[in-house]
Amino acid sequence: MKRKPRIFSVSNQKGGVGKTTTTVNLATAIAALEKKVLIIDLDPQGNATVSVGLQRAMGGKNSYTVLTGQDTVASSAQKTIIPYLDVIPASKELLGVDIELADMENPQFYLKKALEGVHEYDYIFVDCPPAVGLLTMNALVASNSVIVPVQCEYLALEGVADLMKTIERVKKNFNNTLDLHGIVMTMYDGRSNLAKSVINDVRDFFGTKVYNTVIPRNVRVPEAPSHGKPVMLYDFRSVGAQSYIQLAGEVLKREKEFAHG
Repeated sequence: MKRKPRIFSVSNQKGGVGKTTTTVNLATAIAALEKKVLIIDLDPQGNATVSVGLQRAMGGKNSYTVLTGQDTVASSAQKTIIPYLDVIPASKELLGVDIELADMENPQFYLKKALEGVHEYDYIFVDCPPAVGLLTMNALVASNSVIVPVQCEYLALEGVADLMKTIERVKKNFNNTLDLHGIVMTMYDGRSNLAKSVINDVRDFFGTKVYNTVIPRNVRVPEAPSHGKPVMLYDFRSVGAQSYIQLAGEVLKREKEFAHG
């Protein structure tokens, strides 16, 4: 029997926390281990698409046409410059999904339905928009686990608390196996007492659900997308690239523990 891919939503209701950066670089690091990986760019801004050197979809096959059942995952996935990594690009049409699907029956299940029977990948990462609408709900309903990037700044916990409520709601009503895979602290400045304090607060609250790996502020990380590359291809030796490689190892270790648990 073919193994089903493990599906992750990378989500935070707060914008600017490193969500897309985490999606792209985590997926790249796992693909570098010769695992077949797919990114589904479900954010209308399309930043994950651009970050791997592809163009935002202007018509054609994209995450909107997959979500709405017009196209399949297999026919819409595009190869990237990274071996083993495919992407289904975003489209501006995603902006209208909340209105378009609102009156449909079971509008939260469209992505789950689209991913049924998909066996070509080991891992699928869904880059969610920074809002809790039908796009994020579809991602959470279709996923096994959620990875939550949290910026090391004041009010960080507030955004996470809101997301936890959403995850619990989805778990209760639509997807009872959904779990929090982990929280990754991003944009860490070791010189800042506030950043250290935020990490301690999040660890106190979430315990072992917080990954040990912390992603530091590193100029190479935000530079990389403008070159259409993940940071690992843009500057492999940078502290940002090495941190995401370390995070990928930690994610896969948890996956092994899950498989044997």
